[in-house]
Amino acid sequence: MSEDRWNTVLVLGGIRSGKSGFAESLVSSAPSVRYVATAVGGEDDPEWRARIEAHQRRRPQSWTTEETGGDPARLTELIAQAGPDETLLVDDLGGWVAAVLDPARQPKDDEADVAALAEAVRGAVARVVLVSPEVGLSLVPVTPVGRAFADALGTTNQALAAVCDGVALVVAGQPTWIRNGPLAPVETPAETPAEAPTVVSRPVPVTTPVIATPPPPATVVEPAVAAEPKPDPTAALSGSTMTLPLVASGLTEIKPGMDLPLPSSDSGPDARDRLATIDLPGGGLGALGEAVEFAAATQSTVVPRTWGGVRVVVIAGRHTGGAVAGVDAADVERRVAEAEAGTGLLGRLAGQAGADIAVLRTAETGAMEDGPAASEEAVEAALRDGWQLADGAADAGRDAILLAGIGAGTEAAATAVLAATTGAEPVATLPRVLLPGGRFDDAAWMMRCAAIRDALHRIRQEPRGATDILRQIGGLDVAVATGVLLGAAARRIPVLLDGPLGIAAGLVARDLASQTRHWCLLPEAGTLALVKQGADVLGLTPVLQVGLDLGEGANALAVLPLIRTAVGLASASPVHPALLDEVGDDGLDELSDDDDDLTEFAEPEPHGPGPATTASA
Repeated sequence: MSEDRWNTVLVLGGIRSGKSGFAESLVSSAPSVRYVATAVGGEDDPEWRARIEAHQRRRPQSWTTEETGGDPARLTELIAQAGPDETLLVDDLGGWVAAVLDPARQPKDDEADVAALAEAVRGAVARVVLVSPEVGLSLVPVTPVGRAFADALGTTNQALAAVCDGVALVVAGQPTWIRNGPLAPVETPAETPAEAPTVVSRPVPVTTPVIATPPPPATVVEPAVAAEPKPDPTAALSGSTMTLPLVASGLTEIKPGMDLPLPSSDSGPDARDRLATIDLPGGGLGALGEAVEFAAATQSTVVPRTWGGVRVVVIAGRHTGGAVAGVDAADVERRVAEAEAGTGLLGRLAGQAGADIAVLRTAETGAMEDGPAASEEAVEAALRDGWQLADGAADAGRDAILLAGIGAGTEAAATAVLAATTGAEPVATLPRVLLPGGRFDDAAWMMRCAAIRDALHRIRQEPRGATDILRQIGGLDVAVATGVLLGAAARRIPVLLDGPLGIAAGLVARDLASQTRHWCLLPEAGTLALVKQGADVLGLTPVLQVGLDLGEGANALAVLPLIRTAVGLASASPVHPALLDEVGDDGLDELSDDDDDLTEFAEPEPHGPGPATTASA
């Protein structure tokens, strides 16, 4: 056993329970994974082959595949011989048991095979995650072969559960740790109103995020800040711990060129093609088809499900200098406090959408025109904080993250990031400074423009890497948002972007891991040129262009119910009845012999060099 005191995990679940996807998430942070496939046969079964290909498409290119086939001893050897720096994912033990019971191997001591595998797992020095079907909840098979398989698989599951460091059960896509998993969540009060959002907040200073289930709405939950120093990100796979969240998080060293998962390249286009065949009146879903295609790709299915649980992650940044010209600090604080309490516009919309809210306040960011906005150490910590916010949403069972920002100077920082990364002209993209009552403060806008100009001039000869941009001009709120995008991609969670902060984070994140933009959706374009131009650079097509200008996550929350409706209609609607028959089959072949007026069409023979005719010569 390694120093962190857990190496092996057994993931149990029924058919289509999501156990394989959950197991893959446990090893998603490993630099490389040896995927051990146990299935044999199926060459003549298209449906079985399709299942195997679906698993293959989910695997990152950095993974290698080994097949044990009909040799059960091969799996035992692989686990016993794997080194301490290796990670193995075995999917699944049902195929292994089928190979053990193969009549061609009999007579054999099947119990000895199981004992040898359990002993190899017990002594494994590598990271090993084993996936196995849970058959104990089903009826006793009626055939002798079925009973033999169920008995052998149950015996194998018990033997491995006894020696593994952690055991999880996945039901309907929801994992539950049976042993050595994360702490059980606190029960939610029974009298919580249906429309009230769950609120999760964090005080300053920024440290490792802690997401907790809160008491009744309008109560701010402030988890205790850990006194221990921040962990070294490079030690995430080997640090001392007794639970699994660090491995599940995929937290690793954040640097350019990270290899993160991609959504399915086939499911999205296939879902788009399917929209043309389903039974909907008129021209169908129109622009909302973009959301259906995105949902299908991120869920690796042609028939996507709606996002049931959405977490609104609000980053409250605090810039200084010219970036905050014209800002009413007291008004900003009021809006942040309302988000923490689940009140105000954001709380109302979140409650109606059934979403919860997590608010993270960042430390103060320096004036970009005077020098680096943040230290290198602070940027690295902020990236990790954002990554762990995404982990918290995944561990809480959320289907999607809505990324928003409330802060002083965020728009100026986002404009500077857009200009530095794409060459955009700041004066053409910096939003105007709007005061209460619909008045514009052009003097404050010019001060912000000057701050951005001076900052860009200051870094004109500085490196333009992702972390350099964050350190020099982006600041800690953009860094946290970037970490959220990276962590969400690592956990295969879609992110709905709203406003300048999400766009700026997307531009930075693409230089760290280009896969992140494929997990992002822009529900509503809004009115800001900054958002539209940044989205165009990222290749994000807005689902809707209603022209909302609410900001701070409210745009996306306002249109979220409509997007959910579109995805739900796409998944629930059947194929149009007219397309169930063969194309061109209008029933003529079912006419009776009495229909003598219908004659079979025959192409006329040509009559001379001119056009064909049926007339007599």
